[in-house]
Amino acid sequence: MHSLLNKDRPPVFCPGCSHDKITHTLDKAFQNMGLTGEKIVMVSDIGCSGLFDTFFNTHALHGLHGRALTYATGLKLARPDLNVVVTMGDGGQGIGGAHLLAACRRNLDLTLLVLNNFNFGMTGGQYSATTPLDAEVGSGFLNRLEPPLDICQVARSAGAAYVTRCSGYRHDLADEIQRAIEFKGFSVLDIWGVCPGRFTKKNRLTPKAIDAALAELPTMQGLVPENERQEYGAHYRATAARQKPVGDPMQIEARFTPPQTGRREAVLLGSAGQRIITAGEILCLAGLTAGLQTTQKNEYNITVLRGPSISELILAPEEIDYTGIERPSVIVALDQEGVDRRRPLFEALETDTLVVQIEGVRIPDCRARIQREDFKAHGIKKPDWALASLAVLAHHKQMISLEMLTAALNLRFKGKALETSLELIKKAGAF
Repeated sequence: MHSLLNKDRPPVFCPGCSHDKITHTLDKAFQNMGLTGEKIVMVSDIGCSGLFDTFFNTHALHGLHGRALTYATGLKLARPDLNVVVTMGDGGQGIGGAHLLAACRRNLDLTLLVLNNFNFGMTGGQYSATTPLDAEVGSGFLNRLEPPLDICQVARSAGAAYVTRCSGYRHDLADEIQRAIEFKGFSVLDIWGVCPGRFTKKNRLTPKAIDAALAELPTMQGLVPENERQEYGAHYRATAARQKPVGDPMQIEARFTPPQTGRREAVLLGSAGQRIITAGEILCLAGLTAGLQTTQKNEYNITVLRGPSISELILAPEEIDYTGIERPSVIVALDQEGVDRRRPLFEALETDTLVVQIEGVRIPDCRARIQREDFKAHGIKKPDWALASLAVLAHHKQMISLEMLTAALNLRFKGKALETSLELIKKAGAF
C-alpha cells in the first residue's frame, strides 16, 4: 500500500519531537493493514497532537481541547465500517478526562493514541496531568502539588479492555498500533515521548530514560482479561434490533372548525402538581383536531415537585416560526407562583385578552377582561384546575370548542382516566 501522508502538508514538528516518529509509524501501520484513506477517520483536538489530522489523506475531524473522544464516538456509531483513530496529548487527556472514562466504560471500537510528553508543549510548557513531581516546567511549582496521573491504570480501572503503555521509540510500535486498531473494542495506547521544544530544555529525558522509567512500572501490554466484553456498537445494534418497533406517529384528523380565526396564544400560570404541562398538551391536541398548527413551551423549576409551572401555547392556521408570546389571547391564573413569575406579562394586556382568574389568586392590575372561577367551591381538586380551566375556555369559545376538547381528551386518555376527565369538563362547564 502507498503512504497516506499528505504530501501537500508534510509533518512538521520541532527537531527531535517524538510526534514526528509516531506520525510516520502510524502511517506504516495503516500501510501494513492495507487501509485506504476513505476507510480511516483521524480525530484530534488542540495541541501538537492536534496536527495529526492535517498530515494524513483520510477523513478527519478536528475539535475542542479534550473532546476528541466525544466526536469519535458519534462517528463510529454512525459509521461502524470506518477505522476511527483518535490522537490526543497528555494535555487534552487531562482536560477531557471524563470522556476517557466514558469511552473505557462504553467499549466502543475506537483507538486512542495518547501522545504523552508530560507537558503542554504547544502553549508554553505548563504542567499537565502526567508531569512528574520533580520536573521543571513553565507553570512554576504547581506540578509538585499534584501527583502525575497514570493513564493506563485509570483506563484499566475504568473498564478499558485493551491498554498498552510504551515508548514512542519502540521498534515494533507500528505492530502495536495495528493490534490496537484491529482490536474490537476501545483500545488505549499511552505512548511516551520527548518534547524538545519545551520539556527537555529544563529536564533530561531521552529514549533510554523513557525505557528505564517504563521498566519500573507495572507492565501494560494489550488485552485486559477482566475487562473483555462485547464491543459497544455491535452490542447496541443487536439489542436495538430486538426492541419492539416504535409505532407510527399519531394521525389526527382535522374534523372541527376553530371558534376563532387567526393566531391565538395562551399562557397557563400555575404551580407544581397542577398538571399544567398536561393541560397544555391537551390544548394543543384540541387545536390539531381543527387542523391548526400548534406549539408548546414549558417552564418549571429543576425542583419539579415545587415552584411555578408555566405552559405557553400557540394555535395558528399557518406555520409558527416564532414561539414568543408578548400579548396572549388568554391567560389562565391558576396559582400565585405562576402569576408572580410572569407578572410583567400583565402590563401590556388590552381588553382583547381574557384572563381566567381562580379564586384566591391575585393578579396585577391590567386592562384585560377577567373571568373569575371558584373551582374549589364546586368540589374540583387543585390538581384538576388546569383541565377544568380548558373547559371554561371551551364553553366561552376561546381558542377551542367543547367538541375539540372532547376529541383531545379521547386522544390523550384511555379507560378510567378518560372517563374521569370527561366528567370533569362536564362538571366545570355546568357552572
